[in-house]
Amino acid sequence: MKKIRVLLAEDHVMVREALRALLEMEKDIEIAAEAGNGRKAVSLTLKLLPDIVVLDLAMPLLNGMEATRQILKALPGTKILILSAHSDEAYVERAMALGASGYLLKQSAAKTLVSAIHAVLKGGKFFSAEVSMRRDRRRNDALCGGEAGHDPRPAALTLRESEVLQLVAEGLANKQIAGELGISIKTVEKHRQSLMEKLGIHDTAGLTRHALATGVIIED
Repeated sequence: MKKIRVLLAEDHVMVREALRALLEMEKDIEIAAEAGNGRKAVSLTLKLLPDIVVLDLAMPLLNGMEATRQILKALPGTKILILSAHSDEAYVERAMALGASGYLLKQSAAKTLVSAIHAVLKGGKFFSAEVSMRRDRRRNDALCGGEAGHDPRPAALTLRESEVLQLVAEGLANKQIAGELGISIKTVEKHRQSLMEKLGIHDTAGLTRHALATGVIIED
């Protein structure tokens, strides 16, 4: 029997270990790799080509949204299950707009993760019950002429600009960002300038506030 290969990306070690133990109990599932930050999740996915990526939304270096965008740009057939402590509609809709196959709340993941993996591998979508109910209510409101849906698309930033924005918001200096991304300090400075021009922001504090407001930095 061919096993389902899962890449588990979660920055909290205890949560990751609990999920790994849960999945290892399943005879048809194996852990292909684990990642503790978004950038490692992307690189391991591109290298190992797992069947599915279970991806925490709030991770350092590269958040789950941007990791999803990068993975699916390179490997559009990959199934991604977002794992989050947040049920906010804005997060859910943006994740789905980016191509995620499901959205699970951490508080119920132990009960639903295995079912979610099987469901999305069959081509379906999977949501935690609370998330599903909110989506249904929103859909019904729209059909009844309620408030229009918001636009979940992120600002038109390049992949590298999005990475730089998160690292700036996490408090890294240009030299640290350059080392983290493997680029020159001058290139980092160019990306920062481009971000400020595109977003109409003129200082680092403003970039940080924008990152928090738009979900580039997501707190658990």
